[in-house]
Amino acid sequence: MDARLARLAEAPERAAVLLDVDGVLAPIVEHPPDARVPDATRRELRRLAGRYRLVACVSGRTGAEAERIVGVEGLAYVGSHGLELEPEAERWRGRLQSFARSLEWPVEDKGITVSLHYRGHPDVAAAEAALRAIAERAGSVGLVPRFGRKVLELRPPVRADKGTAVRRLLARPGLDRALYAGDDTTDLDAFRGLEEAGLELALRIAVSSPEAPCDLLAAADLIVSGPEGMLELLELL
Repeated sequence: MDARLARLAEAPERAAVLLDVDGVLAPIVEHPPDARVPDATRRELRRLAGRYRLVACVSGRTGAEAERIVGVEGLAYVGSHGLELEPEAERWRGRLQSFARSLEWPVEDKGITVSLHYRGHPDVAAAEAALRAIAERAGSVGLVPRFGRKVLELRPPVRADKGTAVRRLLARPGLDRALYAGDDTTDLDAFRGLEEAGLELALRIAVSSPEAPCDLLAAADLIVSGPEGMLELLELL
């Protein structure tokens, strides 16, 4: 076992296990509502929830949707890239929804964020060009566009991301060791939050795939291969 993982596992009462959901616990699927965490991974999460001070899922989905997909009680769920923790984001809901209704593109409504997917689109180049134009329009009305794995996300201009969410989670008394695992560009924010938390041990895990951002892989302390590799790592904890 990696020595840093061993240090985390030796003092679970002082440690947190923080995880993205899609692409980390649940395999990526063409239709986001079909995503599901495999039973073997759920069993490991239940075990870890009984062992560690904190086990949390930090997702781009809503917290409620992340909880549905993971299907494990006893975890903390933070959704919408941490925006759910920021009251100011709620004031942008109406403008975001109005902008989304104006689009000629299928929209996944996440309440205070929306996602425009193009996984499975027959012409990827055309889809990316169309979404770049939408991103430019969104920026012109004050929204924040961000591309991820075959998706464009539109958010309120609020200082909140997975990094701010991670810092809030780790502010709980008695936590001084943690790992975070992610697979996409938004997880670089979580890596930053982990570093800024001032822990004795902070371990960044990248879950690799053919779509994994190079920057994420370069920033990671450890790399595992897909949700299957993530399960193998969880079993070591």
